[in-house]
Amino acid sequence: MSDVLALMDEWGPERVVCVSDTRTGMRGVLVIDNTARGMGKGGMRMSPSVTVAEVARLARVMTYKWAGVDLFFGGAKAGIAADPASPDREAVLRAFVRALSQEIPRRYVAGLDMGLSERDAAIVQDELDDRGAAVGTPHVLGGMPYDELGVTGFGVAEAADAAARHAGMSLRGARVAVQGFGAVGHAAARRLHELGATVVAVSTVHGALHDPDGLDVGRLLALRAEAGDAAVREYGGRLLQAGAELSVPADILVPAALQDVIDADAAADVQAAIVVEGANLPTGRAAQRVLAERGVTVVPDFVANAGGVVAAGFAMDARHSAFRPDTGAVFAAVSAKMRDNTARVLEAARAQGTTTHEAAVALAQERVRAAMELKGRWRR
Repeated sequence: MSDVLALMDEWGPERVVCVSDTRTGMRGVLVIDNTARGMGKGGMRMSPSVTVAEVARLARVMTYKWAGVDLFFGGAKAGIAADPASPDREAVLRAFVRALSQEIPRRYVAGLDMGLSERDAAIVQDELDDRGAAVGTPHVLGGMPYDELGVTGFGVAEAADAAARHAGMSLRGARVAVQGFGAVGHAAARRLHELGATVVAVSTVHGALHDPDGLDVGRLLALRAEAGDAAVREYGGRLLQAGAELSVPADILVPAALQDVIDADAAADVQAAIVVEGANLPTGRAAQRVLAERGVTVVPDFVANAGGVVAAGFAMDARHSAFRPDTGAVFAAVSAKMRDNTARVLEAARAQGTTTHEAAVALAQERVRAAMELKGRWRR
C-alpha cells in the first residue's frame, strides 16, 4: 500500500484498482489519474512485466496528452501482467474486464496499447455486452481501427514536419531514423516518406537496418505485412545491433518503440538535430537535459504521439452511433492538432528558456489546474 500511496501527488492518481483471478492467473491494474477535464480514457496494455508504477506513469502521460491537445477526457491507463502470445490470452483479457465491470465504461473506456489489437477491443465490448466499453475496434464493427489506419504514426510524422519547419529545415530530403517498426513506427515511416523524407534506418527486436542513401520504405512495408518484425531481416543486408539506430547519422530521430530507451549516455551519442518521440516516455529527465544542452530539439511524447487520442476523441463520440467516424475528418484534425501543438510547445520552450518537456507539461498542467479549480478540487 505504501508504494501506491507514494505515487500520489496533487494531480493524482485519483483511483488505483488492482484485480486478480485465480482461475486464469490474471493480474492487472487500472489507474485513473485525473478526471477534472473528463472521464478516464487511455489504452490498455498486456505484458509480463507490467507494474503499478509503470501504469501510473503512463496514466499521467495521458492526463497531459488530453490536456495538451485540449480535448475533454482525463488521463487513465490499464495494464495486464500476462504474455500476449499466451494461448490463454483471451481468457485472461475477459477475466480482467469482468473484474473491472464496475469501472468500465462508467469511469474508464478501454483503448489499445502494447500487446493488444483491434480484436481485443472487440472482445472487451463483447465481454461487457456494451459497445461503449472500448474504442479502437475493427472497421467491420463500426470502429476506428487506429493501428490499421496508422493514425498515431501519421501524427508523429506531421509533428516532425512542423518541428523541421520551426528549425528552418525542409523535411524533403531530410534523413530520418526510426526506432521500432510496429504500429506507430511503420506508419510514421510511411508518412515521412510521403512527405519527402529519406528514411535511413529502421529497427525491430531483430536488429537495425541502416542505409545512408535511404531504405526502400515501400518494400519494407510490404515485408512487414508478411513477416512482422522480421521484415528487417527479410529486407537483406547487414543488420546492426538493435539500438544502433539511435546514433546513426540523421537529421531527425523518431524513437517509436519502448519507454526509457534513451538515457543520458545514449542522448550524448544522438547525432540527429531533432528528436520526435513516437513512443511514450522514451527519454528521462537526465536525457532530456543532455539533449537540450546539446541543442537538440525534442518534440515530447505526449505532443508528438497524440494523434491517437485525437482519433479516440472521434471514436468516443461514435461508440453508440450507427455511423462510422469519418476517417478523412480524423486525419485532417490530427494533422492540424499535431502541427499547431508542436509549434506552440517549441516556441514556448524557446521563450521560457526551458526544455520542451517542461514547456509542454506546464501548458498541460495549466489547463488541468484551471479545471480542478473550477470544480473545487485544487487545494490552495
